[in-house]
Amino acid sequence: MLTQFTKNIETNFSFLKGKKLLIACSGGLDSVVLTHLVKNLSFEMALAHCNFSLRGKESDADEMFVIGLAKNLEIPVFAETFDTQKFAKEHKISTQMAARELRYGWFMEILKNFKYDYLLTAHHLDDDLETFFINLSRGTGLSGFTGIPKKNNKIIRPLLDFSREEILQYAETNNLKWREDSSNQKTDYLRNKLRLEVLPKFKESSEPVLKNFQKTRHNLLASQNLIEDYLALVYNSVVTQAPDSYKINIPKIKDLPHTEALLYELLKSFGFTEWDDVSNLLEAQTGKQVFSKTHRLLKNRDELILTEINSENSKEEFLIYEEGITAPITLKIEPSKYIGETEKNLIYVASEKLKFPLKLRKWERGDTFQPFGMKGKKKLSKFFKDEKIPMHEKEKIWLLLSDGEIVWVVGHRMDDRFKVTDNSSKILKITWRP
Repeated sequence: MLTQFTKNIETNFSFLKGKKLLIACSGGLDSVVLTHLVKNLSFEMALAHCNFSLRGKESDADEMFVIGLAKNLEIPVFAETFDTQKFAKEHKISTQMAARELRYGWFMEILKNFKYDYLLTAHHLDDDLETFFINLSRGTGLSGFTGIPKKNNKIIRPLLDFSREEILQYAETNNLKWREDSSNQKTDYLRNKLRLEVLPKFKESSEPVLKNFQKTRHNLLASQNLIEDYLALVYNSVVTQAPDSYKINIPKIKDLPHTEALLYELLKSFGFTEWDDVSNLLEAQTGKQVFSKTHRLLKNRDELILTEINSENSKEEFLIYEEGITAPITLKIEPSKYIGETEKNLIYVASEKLKFPLKLRKWERGDTFQPFGMKGKKKLSKFFKDEKIPMHEKEKIWLLLSDGEIVWVVGHRMDDRFKVTDNSSKILKITWRP
């Protein structure tokens, strides 16, 4: 296997030559074999071990094993202990997800702080097959079947072409020692259930299962690359990118073949799961929207507008005194001897009509004001509709208020009641800097 591994590195990972490598080492069979293989190739390397405090003394014994392994191989080692269950509870995620976030977050810190170039993990061909079946059971697009990537930015997986059987044979032939994780024998998790119960029987049905899977994975990856090339060709014709949103032109995307499949490929990385609802937006009325945990997709006339969900507290208010404010937006307040032309980012108001401190907040349903040049009041919702301001833009709009009354819909229209008149004794210039 060492010969095959060496050839794999030379062919697929030649860029690793001369680089500092960090190996994620649990102490289990796979990571121990990876450690020895890399050591045989004389790379500058170190081990990184996570103690997730989930198996008591067993977890501590794993840590001591990895530290001993590094000492025997005369290479550096990093070890860190995490309160995984506490982290999971605080962030309201599963223990598995918590361990993953803690693990990779810490690995990336080591890469940065100690100038290592790449992180190597010991994922292998059987892991890839398990992932294929997990994605199959959960529902996925083509990308979910293309397998674990061999390279993902700083993360390298050089054992993906090797089976667990090959790895075990190498370990036994070279009299390597490793740790067995007792939790791997529990079938509480889907991956373990597949590994222990489903895939062994599946492999019995056909001897070259793993080899055929490799071929299938290669073909699916080629198909995925073809799709990505097609997306690159049509992207600019259907998508307009703004600093804080993406706009998909509905008539143009509907003119292209396989519209729903194209829509899925454009949006799959934003966490949407209700794909029927997403595709129904193409024919929905303006204002209809679909949410993922992180993003919103809004139908606005002939566009689908994708924006990130704003986690800021929209109810928060900010007091503004005579000198102005610099956060969350910048408003500069200064005396003026004359009235200039009102623009999008500045207004002139009668000082005596203001009552300090002013307030700054986001708009709320039911808000009304008297648009400059009008005699009667108007609901902000009606004003936004008349101005053709889409929903995702409304939520970014700030209001400047004096004693509960709107002085300025910032960046759009001031209130007529605060305008400068011939009787005004003092003029204030208020400038907004986006």
